[in-house]
Amino acid sequence: MKALTWQGKRSIEYGDVPDPRIEQPTDAIVKVTSTGICGSDLHLYEVMGPFLDAGDVLGHEVIGIVEETGPEVGGLQPGDRVVVPFQIACGSCFMCTQGLQTQCETTQVRSQGMGAALFGYTKLYGQVPGGQAEYLRVPQAQYGPIKVPQGPPDDRFVYLSDVLPTAWQAVEYAGIPPEGTVVVLGLGPIGDMACRIAQHRGHRVIGVDLVPERLERVRGYGVQTRTYSRHLADAIRDLTDERGPDSVIDAVGMEAHGSPVARVAQQAAGLLPDAIQRKFMQKAGVDRMAALLTAIDIVRRGGTISLVGVYGGMADPMPMLQIFDKQIQLRMGQANVRRWSSQILPLLTDEDPLHVDSFATHHLPLSDGPAAYESFQQKNDGMVKVLLNP
Repeated sequence: MKALTWQGKRSIEYGDVPDPRIEQPTDAIVKVTSTGICGSDLHLYEVMGPFLDAGDVLGHEVIGIVEETGPEVGGLQPGDRVVVPFQIACGSCFMCTQGLQTQCETTQVRSQGMGAALFGYTKLYGQVPGGQAEYLRVPQAQYGPIKVPQGPPDDRFVYLSDVLPTAWQAVEYAGIPPEGTVVVLGLGPIGDMACRIAQHRGHRVIGVDLVPERLERVRGYGVQTRTYSRHLADAIRDLTDERGPDSVIDAVGMEAHGSPVARVAQQAAGLLPDAIQRKFMQKAGVDRMAALLTAIDIVRRGGTISLVGVYGGMADPMPMLQIFDKQIQLRMGQANVRRWSSQILPLLTDEDPLHVDSFATHHLPLSDGPAAYESFQQKNDGMVKVLLNP
């Protein structure tokens, strides 16, 4: 089959890889009809190379049609239309029954000290072949795949794989009080969708980014915006009675602009052999912390920060005195897809209150994937969300 594979830093290749097959009785094979490029895929493209091997199949946002099922996959049959959550979870272990599917005890990658296995996402998360391909093997298919109706376009449902539950959890974790104010830092796919969800719930939303097209996009549905600058904290306080917002969602993570020293550290780490890079990245702080430090600065005293942008370092300096003195609550983590999917599905109706049908900025053939990665990383051509069609 055809797939997108990682070949090195900023090098994605479209080519042939072996067809997936049933390996365990709880596996299913899904024919992919649409697959997204996620903002976290850019971490693989740019930073996380030491944890990848040439030829790894990327991608973790998938909708498709069931082709084949193992003998222990109940509730699914060939022809069913399904969305595949980005994490692989069993649904029956202690963690899954607590609604913490990203900590699934059946698929935890214990050799790396990490949580549940993820599709297409490095050795840290199991090195499971991903979904930017014509077909996908889905482990734990007795639980994971979400059946969706036939008929509406893929755009209606594909974001259940990652974007919608990640943004939903970000808003849940933000603890925004009724009629409260939330600032969303970063208006890529997750930040944009978090704005839509928070606004749908009746909150006041202020979106922050550097990219004019992204700011204009969220202004189009009524979100207040500010351009990121060193004066951002003052600008936000001017909008919030000099107090700061009740909540801040950091939807940026490790590749934030405005952290030149950490950028140099990332680039320097990239010159080391892979084995040394892995040790360095796991034990040293190589994140660009601008977004998180901004969130800590601008949130009101007693407020909440919801951290959804991915950070990868182990020794990043945190301003603990400021966090303690301001009594900031901090929540974070990978989204637990199946925990939220039943709450989100009722919004994916013909009324489309979250405007998912028009969320993608680009629809491209899978063969254009390498160029799409480059454009997305460079934030060119108004690119916010890319859907690829095998």
